[in-house]
Amino acid sequence: QVQLVESGGGLVQPGGSLRLSCVLSGSIFSIYTMGWYRQAPGKQRELVATITSGGSTNYADSVKDRFTISRDNAKNTVYLQMNSLKPEDTGVFYCNSRRYSDLKLINYWGQGTRVTVSS
Repeated sequence: QVQLVESGGGLVQPGGSLRLSCVLSGSIFSIYTMGWYRQAPGKQRELVATITSGGSTNYADSVKDRFTISRDNAKNTVYLQMNSLKPEDTGVFYCNSRRYSDLKLINYWGQGTRVTVSS
């Protein structure tokens, strides 16, 4: 059973930084594309950043140049370094892992970690 456990959320002032972590267990971490998604209050979940098994990254326009996604395959962990945080970054951040097997999408989600950016 694949499990994703996020950590690192909290309350931070505008302009501050946080680093989120997500540990995958129950499968081979290195074969998954990993991602971070955000759900702001009253809004749909949206993509923040992804990183492929080969290390290619993709970011939402709203976080480019502020957030950095990275992975450590030896630790089965994906990170999201968030700098210059803004109040609009507030929300629950979810870790995602996905891969294709025989053309079928295999997709897992963590339980989420809350980030609040406020003075």
